[in-house]
Amino acid sequence: MQELSKTLALGSAAPLSVTALVLALGIGLVLALILRWHFQRFGSTLSNRAEFAQVFPFLVMTTILIITVVKSSLALSLGLVGALSIVRFRTPIKEPEELAYLFMAIAIGLGLGADQFVPTTTAVVIILVSIGALRWSQNGNESKNLYLSIDCPVPEGAASPIPELEAVLRQHVSTGDLRRIDKRDGTLEATYWVEIDDTASIAQMIEEFERAFPGIGITFIDQQRVPAI
Repeated sequence: MQELSKTLALGSAAPLSVTALVLALGIGLVLALILRWHFQRFGSTLSNRAEFAQVFPFLVMTTILIITVVKSSLALSLGLVGALSIVRFRTPIKEPEELAYLFMAIAIGLGLGADQFVPTTTAVVIILVSIGALRWSQNGNESKNLYLSIDCPVPEGAASPIPELEAVLRQHVSTGDLRRIDKRDGTLEATYWVEIDDTASIAQMIEEFERAFPGIGITFIDQQRVPAI
């Protein structure tokens, strides 16, 4: 009889507090909106950050609901583990930064769903302020390592423009390394790995290239961001 009563007790769910659930959802919505703003302001991913960040409130509030319901019953907890074991997410996460913000949203939902309002809110504020301060401090350092791709028309029989190209480069970059060169159909394609101390010098470099080589094509590529030019 005692064993039967214990089994029934484990399978029964404790009554949920609607007030606590509503409070957790309200705080979760506020924190999710802050997280969304932080991602749009300080994020550096290639995807559309405004569109991607729309999932944060939904993810936070859904996680709160799941944890609030599951924590009241051991049987529900075991059932959730079994259900999640067959779930497969097909949407690829291309940037580690996106994954970090998704984990942050899930952590907010877990904390608030477990009724840890003050610790969760405090931790979120500290983490976001710290990340924002680090990103802001990095903005002061304008030195960049970029790939420079040049498409230069070369008339038939003309000399190679490589020496003149490198003469212009040396005036504006601290380091330049020729990585690839292709010559075909009257066009020379050269790729350089360059380090630029001041991003404002990019415009001056482009102007000098265009004056020296009419019809030239120039592309600056940062591996971590979209093309700059």
